[in-house]
Amino acid sequence: MRQRRGLLGIGALLLVLLEIVTFVLVAYAIGVLWAVVLVIATGVLGGWLLRREGVRAWRSLRDTAGTGQPLGPDAVPGVVGLAGALLLLVPGFLTDIVGLALLIPPVRSLAASGVRRFAERRLPSSTAGDLFGPRKVRVRPGTPTPPSASPGQPPIGDVLEGEIIDPR
Repeated sequence: MRQRRGLLGIGALLLVLLEIVTFVLVAYAIGVLWAVVLVIATGVLGGWLLRREGVRAWRSLRDTAGTGQPLGPDAVPGVVGLAGALLLLVPGFLTDIVGLALLIPPVRSLAASGVRRFAERRLPSSTAGDLFGPRKVRVRPGTPTPPSASPGQPPIGDVLEGEIIDPR
């Protein structure tokens, strides 16, 4: 856990350094005043989008909760939109580029599917099922399982019937 926090700190420091270098390069190319105006304008745009995306995500969640459908499929695009707006709100050109990209519909759907896969891997199966509904499983034909090495044992991979006995 400490190692992960350390890596997050190093990543944040690298991001800040990259943002400063990018700002200096942009200010050199278009002038300091225009660079500052761009940073302020994207911050204002990010604040407006944060409010708009937040209201849109809340309405979508409320409508979905009213129908009894799983909340995840409607929540994930809203989370991605909010992340894009937050990245626009953060001062810096690199975060602005990523934030704007997350607002483009094809990129947004790609990011939403990535967020969903990440959540399904991290959450317990029951929670992921409640959030996103039943999982879709791709079935591929495979090779039959080899018989077990011990005589009298069923082949590996067959389903056995039985019951769980509590040893209390």
